[in-house]
Amino acid sequence: MKHWGPAVLIAIAMAAAAVSARADESLYDSGSVVARPDSSVLHFLGPKAQGIRYDARMVRAAQIAMRRAYPYPTWRCWHYVKDALVAAQVIDSRPTSPWAKEAGDELCRRYGFIKLRYVRKPMQAPVGAVLVYGGADAGHVEIRTATGFVSDFISRTPYPRPFLGAYIKPA
Repeated sequence: MKHWGPAVLIAIAMAAAAVSARADESLYDSGSVVARPDSSVLHFLGPKAQGIRYDARMVRAAQIAMRRAYPYPTWRCWHYVKDALVAAQVIDSRPTSPWAKEAGDELCRRYGFIKLRYVRKPMQAPVGAVLVYGGADAGHVEIRTATGFVSDFISRTPYPRPFLGAYIKPA
């Protein structure tokens, strides 16, 4: 596993700040970015987040997903997000839930993720967070990136579905 230096992590964090919807709405606080020397933990979130720290490999999963994504939807969002999480070693096995809208429940139950209760809109989520959306069909899942969102395709805007939550794996 590649270890990211603090300078790289801070640069990623600062890029994420540039795309935040509004500073007063976002949990992201560029002034309080902290990376431990072993680079296994990121602390991108501001005072509203009450000190939540999460696994730095989630940012790596977002980068992997961006390299593998198409410029258009393939309707396999959960498949691509699962693969990115496994490739970044955030999780040790592929989730088995078939529907994207079930992703948050399975990530919490089987892999130790937590739902960020203060994130009410996708743009408020930290880089690397898994975002889950509902709907009448399978739903949608994507990963927050420094410039937008990624699943099976890359987008600068959140998916237009009911937002169910943002999930991170604590350090």
